[in-house]
Amino acid sequence: MPLTILVVDDDLGTRLSISDYLELSGYSVITANDGQEALVMVDDYHPDLIVTDIVMPRMNGYELVRRVRQQQAFRLLPVILLTARTKTQERILGYQSGCDLYLPKPFELEELAAAIRNLLERAQIIQSEYRFSNKENMGNATPTKAVDAHQSLFTHIQKSQLLSSLTSREQEVLELLTHGLSNAEMGQQLHLSPRTVEKYVSSLLRKTETSNRAELVRFAMKHGLVD
Repeated sequence: MPLTILVVDDDLGTRLSISDYLELSGYSVITANDGQEALVMVDDYHPDLIVTDIVMPRMNGYELVRRVRQQQAFRLLPVILLTARTKTQERILGYQSGCDLYLPKPFELEELAAAIRNLLERAQIIQSEYRFSNKENMGNATPTKAVDAHQSLFTHIQKSQLLSSLTSREQEVLELLTHGLSNAEMGQQLHLSPRTVEKYVSSLLRKTETSNRAELVRFAMKHGLVD
């Protein structure tokens, strides 16, 4: 049975081009004109992934993602935001709302399909781990152990989502930060200017919601973001 993708965009041409391409790629596709209509379709069809625009009437993409994430059944549902907005603050809003990937317009349909495959594969791995953990722990677990198992899974999911939002360069900078290197020293190893390194550090602080480098390093080590 093919996986179901929900495509949400108020532009008919965009909806058709994406849905046609994905159907040719073997997916089952449903579409919605705006966030409000999409919420109903999420409840009715339980899609495996959502691709949504941000600027739409009645309910925008940010609010759609937030509303979807509020429902326990869809906490793991992969979401890709598509938008012509490319400012850093707008991308941050996208990740804060709970999206898994932010893809700026214009984009290649082949790139979108590759991103969808990656997110679906990751979602299936997480769901398999959840089922295995559930089967292993819930049968003999006390209520307290069951809660601990659920919390452990939720922490694992948060870690996976955060890691997916980090670029490979940000991960390299984060690793070097834990070794106490300065911007200049990191720049030498990564062949970057100190100013460029500082931009990556600032991005890491935003994504982890930490206020300084010491907090960032503690956060990374506590959540297993570095080796």
